[in-house]
Amino acid sequence: MRLVLRAQRKSVLPREAGAAPLDIVIAIMAFLAALSLCAVLIAQRTAQDWRRGLAGKLTVQVLPPAQGPTQPALARETRAAVRVLETTPGIFSAHELSEAKTERLVEPWLGKGALVADLPLPRLVDASVVPGMRVDLAALRRRLKKVAPDGYVDDHRHWLARLSRLADTIMWSAYGVLGLIAIATTATAAFATRAGLAAHHDIVELLHQMGAHGSFIASAFDRHYLRTAFSASLVGALLAVILFIVAGGLEYVGLKPMAHLPPLALGMGQLAWLALIPLAGGAIAWATARLSVFAALRNIY
Repeated sequence: MRLVLRAQRKSVLPREAGAAPLDIVIAIMAFLAALSLCAVLIAQRTAQDWRRGLAGKLTVQVLPPAQGPTQPALARETRAAVRVLETTPGIFSAHELSEAKTERLVEPWLGKGALVADLPLPRLVDASVVPGMRVDLAALRRRLKKVAPDGYVDDHRHWLARLSRLADTIMWSAYGVLGLIAIATTATAAFATRAGLAAHHDIVELLHQMGAHGSFIASAFDRHYLRTAFSASLVGALLAVILFIVAGGLEYVGLKPMAHLPPLALGMGQLAWLALIPLAGGAIAWATARLSVFAALRNIY
């Protein structure tokens, strides 16, 4: 009898011709879940790059004077700002950015050419702060105002706060999408389990009359949907991996990433996180199918 029950459990849910739509739906949801997880990884990496790039930095902008000879006054105030920064406690280096570098900074927004060259762009002075030391910004602003009235000190706190909020918004939005996909996967697995019970009602009833327990019948269903969901989720996750590998290789064929957007390339260590997608998909389908079978069997018997 035990051998018969084992054979019945293996064949209680044969592969049906109409199972392909379920596989496609799960694969699509896994693909979207992988995209959302990649969005979280990209946002985290970008936020870390921003913090590393701006931490311990100060920037002084010397604006073009509103009146008088622009270039001589601008150059004079810029040199004075550099000297003030070099003698400020806590700052170990300061240097003026060349006009070419300044134009490259505004190129993503304004383009390049004669129009940008004719614009009254400010002179920028980049300063590095000694790690672990704090600079008295109020005193620095007062000293700078005396020698460079058109100078402005930016410690990047405002930008870092805004960029951190942006990264947090992207990450929490992606987490929300992952939650919705998990709910959709649960609903899909529950619907498929109910449909499978209805389609195999005669076999389930026969097994019940032969003395099979609810756990035996449930294991036939949850194993079936575990394999189905894992396989389909694996396909969706692999498609996402291929997509991001291709996106990371676009630079090697001469296609540059869009301005203002972080690079979409992910390292192999980050792509390894996508292995969680098929594992989570299979676990959700297994748990949902098992609970659905027990609930249905209580109603039937």
